[in-house]
Amino acid sequence: MNKPNGSGFGRILKATECSRKGFVAAWRFEAAFRQEAGLAIIMLPLSFWLAQSAQHWALLVSVLLLVLIVELLNSAIETLTDRVSLERHELSGRAKDLGSAAVTLSLTVVSVVWGVAIYQKFAG
Repeated sequence: MNKPNGSGFGRILKATECSRKGFVAAWRFEAAFRQEAGLAIIMLPLSFWLAQSAQHWALLVSVLLLVLIVELLNSAIETLTDRVSLERHELSGRAKDLGSAAVTLSLTVVSVVWGVAIYQKFAG
């Protein structure tokens, strides 16, 4: 059976193109993604100064990427919900609210990890 996206290296190339389109769409249509990406771009250089080890740096960067990942998934849920119907519906609202809650939790993780790192930098 032939898969629609192919197999082997060709599939990797198609998946890479789909990912590129996703990043472009997120940047173009999602203000929250642009804001969070901008914050990550600002915080990335600070991570080199703040990190106490390579593993610590990886943690600081990973939580920044986590926010972007969750925002992309939230945007996908919102887009699909709007595709199904633009009418107000309890389940559509709940789906969007759940996605928003996930983004809030990912931002909380960043606040905790970066907050502890900043505290350790200045207290130690």
